Amino acid sequence: MNKKYLAYVVMGLATLQVANALAAGKDGVAAVVNGKNINVADIKVAYDANPAVKEKTSFDDFYAKTLDIFVDGEIVYQAAAKEKIEDTPEYKQQLKGLKEELARKIYLEKKVRAKVDDKAVKKLYDDYKNTFKGEKEVKAKHILVKNEATAKEVIAKFQKEGGFDKLAKEYSKEPAELGYFTKDMMVPEFAEAAFSLKKGQYTKTPVKTQFGYHVILVEDIRDAKPQPLERIEPQLKAMLAQKTMGDIIKSLQSSATVVKYDAEGNKIGE
Repeated sequence: MNKKYLAYVVMGLATLQVANALAAGKDGVAAVVNGKNINVADIKVAYDANPAVKEKTSFDDFYAKTLDIFVDGEIVYQAAAKEKIEDTPEYKQQLKGLKEELARKIYLEKKVRAKVDDKAVKKLYDDYKNTFKGEKEVKAKHILVKNEATAKEVIAKFQKEGGFDKLAKEYSKEPAELGYFTKDMMVPEFAEAAFSLKKGQYTKTPVKTQFGYHVILVEDIRDAKPQPLERIEPQLKAMLAQKTMGDIIKSLQSSATVVKYDAEGNKIGE
């Protein structure tokens, strides 16, 4: 089955609702299309090649949802083969581009895997911890309304009756919970107001921002700490991979002989 077609199929599976099914096939064969086998192993290869799909979907579910797609793909491929599509200039031109792209992809993945190992991730994490600057974090709730009069009404009710969450459900345009945040994570007017309060205090006058008028309640204040490795490891690996690819390309550029021309055929750089 055409691998490019498979890639489109698998990317779409992330949004499918899956049902329970057993994927055994018959003697390792998932289907036979005009005498040609589609093997369970072929479907398993597509499944294993897509970590995002594997994370959300069991192989049995994947099998049940994709078998007909594999069958249809084989039917279309056989029709294309019958018309000798693989002998056409269009096919050969696109195949050349796909081969080159695949070669680039596999080359870079191989080089990145060799560099982005546990030792490199641990070093980057240690650098992050050693340079981490502790900041104050505030945990707060807010009630966001359209105008100052409504914000003042909310403050008056809260002073008299309490029940911040109840008032938020009644008045707020957004969910009340904001969780922990540092000062630079919020717009300046909101941040200044929130960080001027002590734990348990609230803004007694409305806070105006570009989003409207806020009533802010501070629930807790703490010193920010470095994130644990297990929480940010994916981001660290992504950073390392990006840097490694950049370094690889720069190294290749430095050893390559390149002559470039502009659209009029003039040599660039002369």
